[in-house]
Amino acid sequence: MVKKSTTTTKKITARPAEVKPTRYFEARGGRKTAVARVRLSTKYQGVTINGKDYKEYFKDSYLQKEVLKPLETMNIIDKLGGTVKVSGGGLSSQAEAVRHGISRALVLFNADFRKRLRRHGFLTRDARMVERKKYGLKKARRAPQWAKR
Repeated sequence: MVKKSTTTTKKITARPAEVKPTRYFEARGGRKTAVARVRLSTKYQGVTINGKDYKEYFKDSYLQKEVLKPLETMNIIDKLGGTVKVSGGGLSSQAEAVRHGISRALVLFNADFRKRLRRHGFLTRDARMVERKKYGLKKARRAPQWAKR
């Protein structure tokens, strides 16, 4: 009995030229109860927030400017862009959380930006929170109306 030799042919695939992975800089920003996760990259142009363009997400022009302030301050608005996922809080709080996250990501991108961003107050997380309601009161400090008789 003669055994047949089985030959296996290996499929040779050509490897593509080494593609540099896209570098990104990720940071977290916060304001009140809003939390923003920011991912900046040189690949993107523009800022998308929760899958929408920032102009579509923030209809108010003041909030749109608030989001881009760190990029405008560093004069790199056309060089960097990124994606943001933001949740919690109101629109104003979310805009400031995004601004804080972008500022932190810019410091990771270039440590020399830290001084200017700090001077403008973009790296400081605003620690003010809503005061809790106390029992016996209508709100945090508002007492029920007092009547003499």
